[in-house]
Formats: sequence, C-alpha cells, structure tokens
Amino acid sequence: MCPLILCVDDEQDVTDLMQFHLTKAGCEVTTAATGRNALLAVNQRRPDLILLDLMLPDIDGFGVCEILRRDPATASIPIVILTAWATTDARSLGLELGALDYLTKPFSPRELTGRVQRLLNLRTETAFQP
Repeated sequence: MCPLILCVDDEQDVTDLMQFHLTKAGCEVTTAATGRNALLAVNQRRPDLILLDLMLPDIDGFGVCEILRRDPATASIPIVILTAWATTDARSLGLELGALDYLTKPFSPRELTGRVQRLLNLRTETAFQP
C-alpha cells in the first residue's frame, strides 16, 4: 500500500514539484493551498505524512501544526515543515510545536524524498515493534 502524503503550500509550482517527485517515489499525494484546506484534507482522509509550508494565506503553518498536535486523532501524523523561512527561531518553534523535520526552500527533490521515506520507515518500524 502506498503512503498518502499531504503537501501544503500556496505556491502551485512547489506543490507540483513535490507531487511529481513523491509520486515517482511511490507515494500517493494530495495537496492543499491554505491552512484551512489542509485541516479539511486531514479530516477527510488521514495522511501518513504532511509537508507543511509556514507562510500560508489564512492559518499559517505554525497554527496548523499546533491544531493537529492538540487533536489526539491527528497528533501522531509526522509533519515536515518545508519553507523559505530559514531562521533558527522559526526552525526552533516549528520543532517545538511538533514538526519532526524542517527543510528550507529551495530544496533538493532527492533530499525531500529521502527524508519522507526515512520518516515513513521510522513510523512503520515503530508501529510494529512488540
């Protein structure tokens, strides 16, 4: 079964790039351009991992991350922040709010798919340990 990845970014070219490379890597990909749409997408069909931009037009990525972490039904979904915001404060806050990884734009598609696969593998290994 292929994992479902939710890519959240308001820049269509970024979501298109992520979708292309992740699909090529064997993932099913869905996208959202706003924080609200991301939350709706998560509630409609629970993704295995979320790639989340910080600078969104309505609810920013920090807010989306915080909302998802407060809900027991979504608290364990791995979140990778993928943003142009490269400050150490933003990175620290994102990780404090529950993101598992932080990747800055421009990003290497190979690095992106590698990090996604690593997190999905860790999640699978952890889920099946006795």
